[in-house]
Amino acid sequence: MGDVLLHEETLDMAYLPPRLPGRERELALLLGRFRGALARGSGDHLLLTGGIGSGKTVLGHRLAEDLRSVGRVRGLPVQTLYVNCWRRSNDRTILLELLRGVGTHLPDRGYGLAEMLDVFEQGLRKSPGHRLIVLDEVGGLVRQGTRLVYLLTRSREVALGAISLLLIAPDDVLPYLDPASRSSFGVTHRLPLARYSEETLLSILEARAALALRPGSLAAETLRPLARAAASGGDARFALELLLNAARSAEAEGRREIGPEDVRAARGALAPTEGELRLEALPLPALFVLLACARSLHGPKDSVATEMARRSYASIAEEYGARPVSRVTFWRNVKSLERDGFLDVEPARPGDSARLRLDAVPVSRLEMLLEERLPRRRSGKA
Repeated sequence: MGDVLLHEETLDMAYLPPRLPGRERELALLLGRFRGALARGSGDHLLLTGGIGSGKTVLGHRLAEDLRSVGRVRGLPVQTLYVNCWRRSNDRTILLELLRGVGTHLPDRGYGLAEMLDVFEQGLRKSPGHRLIVLDEVGGLVRQGTRLVYLLTRSREVALGAISLLLIAPDDVLPYLDPASRSSFGVTHRLPLARYSEETLLSILEARAALALRPGSLAAETLRPLARAAASGGDARFALELLLNAARSAEAEGRREIGPEDVRAARGALAPTEGELRLEALPLPALFVLLACARSLHGPKDSVATEMARRSYASIAEEYGARPVSRVTFWRNVKSLERDGFLDVEPARPGDSARLRLDAVPVSRLEMLLEERLPRRRSGKA
């Protein structure tokens, strides 16, 4: 156990948290729909879609847990069977996994699909109740053709009892199903998950940090750059990986608190860019601006006021024997660096100037790279 990470497993996407920030509405919709099927003693079927890191899988697991709790309260037993279809991409291998879920095992070879369904039915009869079957990463299965989805959505007709089916995929795969299977999903057949916003990612990081980290090891404002870095893709998986690596960086350096430099180290390790190569193409004033920001951001600071960075820039220009550019030209270089992704500009607040951030790479490394590249000139204009 380190000085920062207490429960590292809670930063894994496979961990099932007690609540799902940003997905409360979708969870309520799913739970209401499948709870109604449970009360009726029938099955319901739905496709859940969303991009990488949108919370599809964790939402499916949370639904399964909550539906089991509802069943216990009502005296209606619910069994959930989860299969990731990425490696099990045909009906037979998926059905073998479902058979294991009901306590029945068959050899990998020697049985046809109809025989396997008969054995599956026998396994279901051993413990009567409602089944929620979650087929995750189902795209490959559906696109290559499947009879299993049809059979599960017709569970009453084929003597399998009450089965609800939740399919999970990155996009809408229902058009690839046969018409009979597709009709089982009804008009409201699909629940798409929007990408997480920066604010929602921040809420997710705050909730997971409270579970994973030693109290007092993380300032709330330190999470903002992590949320911002993951917001372009709306990817909670990436955000959590950044937080984990920032915590590891702090521990590796013997610190008891995650600081801005750990955030930069995490981003530099997990989101490598061509930035080092692109430095070669920048004009001298832009290189001086970056070096000024890097030198100004040593220590616990995560941003520097533009005016302070400009004064540091002027000193650096003189250090390299160059004449500082005007205030207007300095600002043009700042905006050009922002467009190229080298730095971020925070809008000015009342009584303060705009602030500059370097979140993509550790400032110590950036400073070293710049000093290796900058010519030590004693004359000329920057």
